[in-house]
This record gives sequence, structure tokens and C-alpha cells, in this order.
Amino acid sequence: MARLSPAERMARDLDWNLLRVFLALAEAGSVTAAAAILSLKQPSVSSALKRLEGRMGVQLIERRPGHFQLTPAGERLRVEAEEVRAAILRLTDAVAEVEGQASGPVTIAMASHVISPHYDRVVSDFHRAHPAATFNIEVMASRDALASVQARRSSFAICLVSSRPPGVEIEILYREHFGLFCGPTHPLFGKRGLRLDDLAGLPSVSFQTDRVGDALQPVTEMRRAANLEERIVGTSVNLEEVRWMIWIGMGIGPLPVHIAEAGVRNGELWPLPPYEGLAPIDVYLAWNTRKRQNSAEAMLLGQLRAAIASIPLEERIYGASLLMS
Repeated sequence: MARLSPAERMARDLDWNLLRVFLALAEAGSVTAAAAILSLKQPSVSSALKRLEGRMGVQLIERRPGHFQLTPAGERLRVEAEEVRAAILRLTDAVAEVEGQASGPVTIAMASHVISPHYDRVVSDFHRAHPAATFNIEVMASRDALASVQARRSSFAICLVSSRPPGVEIEILYREHFGLFCGPTHPLFGKRGLRLDDLAGLPSVSFQTDRVGDALQPVTEMRRAANLEERIVGTSVNLEEVRWMIWIGMGIGPLPVHIAEAGVRNGELWPLPPYEGLAPIDVYLAWNTRKRQNSAEAMLLGQLRAAIASIPLEERIYGASLLMS
């Protein structure tokens, strides 16, 4: 009988559950958090890590009070273990494909409050046609969404892009326009015929990416043209939080026009100059060509790209002007 190589012995003897615990540790950043995710006791998680490190012959995580970090070997194992997990998840998917059904989990990394009728229609039609597919929607900052796609943790992302990471492909899903708004308690609320000069020196709130060289640079330029107070009173990566800061009167702030329209109609927001020439922002579909996709991921991504190719960009542009002037 031929002797097994070290790699073959590893493949024969390694317990997948050890890798599952390691991935939980890598993603959670602590033994306590990983134990909660896995519904295990902390000693069991620590023991599993020790057994895996013994099996691999290297330290995978540096742990000491106030410090938890993957070693270079741990980072490499994390990438490979994610591939193993994806392969295991594809097992049931392969059977479903024989029946003509797409199945498997689809993880979408998404910027806050994406609203696009074209995107909604594709996902809705896909869900009705392939009910075996499941969805995990993770809302995060756009840079984190791109990092998740680059690391092949997400099926694809819907987000803003200031620079494209290596290995990530992008296409414009839609273009939205940002305008400036205030809330009901603001002195400018309800006033018509305002000019840009009327905003000079007033406090503002905005998004964390509202700065030169970042994804919302056109918004930065619009705020500067209005000569708002240079100091931004409040920031967030979440659109709903920015909208809330505007609503309570913390300051004037930018919002996508097509999303703010309902608030204007309901008397919760008031549009401010400039009323034309608003800040255009492209929202992208981003994916990693090196990620091994299950049938649901591959089919949905293909349908989204087909929709982008078949619908002219002019029909995917929202909120080019404000509701009133």
C-alpha cells in the first residue's frame, strides 16, 4: 500500500469542524464572540483552536490581553478555509442544478439604503423563479463592501467606488443625484426662492465618505459651493442616520433626491439650493471573478449584468433635479 503524503494525511484526518471554529474566530475577533456565534462554551473554542494549530504545526492566532490577530499563516488558512466552506455549501447546490433550480446562499454586501427599481425587479424575479436560493444582506460602508468582495466573502456588492481593488470588476448599476435638505426645525424650512448664498456659514451633517478623493467627492464640491460651515457637525456611513440628523435640525445635509422625495412630500424634509446641477453619484455592482460561485450566485449575478447591458444608463438615472424651486 502506497504511503500517504503529509498533505494526503491532512486531507484524511482533518476535522472540518476545526476549520469551522477557526473561521468563526477569524470573523468574530475573539473567543467570546466566536463561542456565542457557534453556541459553544469558550473552553471548547480554545481547545479546537489548539488542536488545529497542533495539526497544522504553526500558530494561527496571536492572543494576549487586549490583542487578537491572525498570524500570516492564519491569514492564509482563512482564505483556504473559506474556499472549503464554499465547496461544502455547494454540495446540495449541485443536486438542485440537476433539477434546473438555482440554489445556495447569496451574500450581498450593500451600502446603506440602496433604492433602484431595476435592481428590485431583477432580484424579485429571481426569487420567484428560484425559491431554493437564500439571501444574506449585509449593510456596511462601501469600502468594507468592496473589501468583502475582494476577499471572496460576499457574492457581490452594491456600493459606491472611489478606487477599484485588484481582482474586483465593476459596472454602473444606476446613477443617483444628491441634493441638500433641511428638517422642520431649521430656519430655512418651508422657505421658497432661496439662493445658494442663503446657506453660507450654516452647519451641516454628511456621510463619512463626503471628502475630496473619496466616493462622495461631488457632494463635497456641492457643499463647498454652498459655502456651508467647514466643520461638519455629524457624520455616519448609514443613510438613515444622516437623514435623522437632518430631520432633527442638527444641520443641512445631502441625500439622494429619489430617496428624499417621500420625506419632502410628508413635510419631514425641505429641499435647498442648488435645485439644478446636482451632485451625480454612481452606484456600482462589484464582483470578484476569482470567487467560485454556487448556481444561485452565478445566475443572479448574470441576470443583474444582463439587465445593466440591456437597459441604457439614461433609464437608470434617478433624481436629476429637486422637487421644487
